[in-house]
Formats: sequence, structure tokens, C-alpha cells
Amino acid sequence: MTMRRAPILMIHGAFCGGWVFDSFAGPFRAAGHSVVALDLPGHAPQAPADAVVGLSMTDYAGAVVAAAAALPAPPVLIGHSMGGLVASMAATRAPVAGLILLAPSAPWGLTGATMEEAISAVSLYALGPYWAQAIQPDYASFRRFAVDRLPSVERHALHARMRPESGRALFETLNWWLDPFMTTMVDEAKIGAPILALAGGRDVVHPAPTVRETARRLGATFETMPQMSHWLPGEPGWEDVAARCLAWIGAAATPLAAE
Repeated sequence: MTMRRAPILMIHGAFCGGWVFDSFAGPFRAAGHSVVALDLPGHAPQAPADAVVGLSMTDYAGAVVAAAAALPAPPVLIGHSMGGLVASMAATRAPVAGLILLAPSAPWGLTGATMEEAISAVSLYALGPYWAQAIQPDYASFRRFAVDRLPSVERHALHARMRPESGRALFETLNWWLDPFMTTMVDEAKIGAPILALAGGRDVVHPAPTVRETARRLGATFETMPQMSHWLPGEPGWEDVAARCLAWIGAAATPLAAE
């Protein structure tokens, strides 16, 4: 008799797609997990540029809930950056075996710990009513803040795969205090599974102090990967991140029935 391993559902961050986890998913599959790396609505490679206009974080979370329901058992959700917040929101609406947050965006009500985060929260206003737009990925920001530890060739290759992002979703995430619907509020009491939150010690997008506060808010285990920056699923050292996630899943995630 053997124990079935929980399926893994991976959720990418802003401007990205399931391709973020092309390499990262490998160790999980090798360990016997089935892995689905989801493209959030409007983020598939063939989607038109305006496909994300008007999409809310609630729409993204709903897509994760639907994808989880289609799996044979409650999955472990692994979300990166904004996808970590999406995963947290989805975990309040669907049974999950565990929740892993990689450098996650903070939930409603949690203020960032650094000046860089404050600047990010207001910088998009230069575009006008950006919440009604599809926001194009900016290479300079991507290079400086997200993939600063990758060589130039890899940075450009990743940027070429990026998609426009919903201005509404960015507004709900970055300017939550102006959102009367409290869209990104996460009720931790509704997450019936253990949670791990990992931060990169060199991350300035979602720095370790902010991720620590997110972990505290959600009742999660918090750990820092000191040499890592923001691109935890793909920068040098991602194998160590995957190994830590797998070890945590083996020790903490809800086991499935024997078969």
C-alpha cells in the first residue's frame, strides 16, 4: 500500500504565465507529484493584448478554484509574487492540502515595509486611469527588481514571454487602501491547511520584512532564502527553493488516503 502524493497547482505572478515554472516543476514531478502550472485568465501565450482589461484578482482566484476542483484531490497551491496572493485568496474558497507562498504580494490591510514598495504603489498613476487598462511589462523595472541575478540573455528571453497585466488587478493589489470592496482581503480562518511563506533575502519587490508580516497575518511558517532575490522559481538557487518546498510538503502538507 502506498500513499498518494498531493497534486501541485502552481500560480504565476503579474505579467507572466505558467512558463515561469517550466524548470521549477521538474523536481516536484520527479518526486511523484502531478503538476499543473496554470495560465491565469488573459495570460495564455495566444491571448490578445487586451484580454486582461477589467479582470479582477477575484477572477484570478476563481480560475485557481476551478482548476483545483478539476484535480483528483485537493492540491498544494504554490504561488509566486502576485500569484501568492491569488493562491491565498483561492485557498479560502477551495479545499487545499497546503499553501506555499514564494515572495508573495501582501493581502489587503498590510502595508509594505520599504520605500521601494511605496513607490511601486503610486508609480502606475503616471499612466492615468491605469485600472481600466492593460499594462505592458516594463523591461527596465523587470531587470532591476525581479531578475537582477540573471544574465542579460536570460532576462531578455523571459521578458519576451511576458504578457500585459490587468491594471485593475494591479490596483487591487498595490492600492488596496483605495479599494472599497476589499478585494484582496484574506480570511486566514478559512484556510484549512498549513502555509509556508518564503522570502528572498535580497528581494526589493516583496522584501523579507513584508513577507514575514504576511506570514504572521496568515499564521504561516516563515523562512528567508538569504542569497535569493525575487525570481525564486527561476534565478540561481531555485533548486534549493524547490527542495525546501518539497521537504515542507513531505512534513506538513495534508496527506492523502492510501491506495
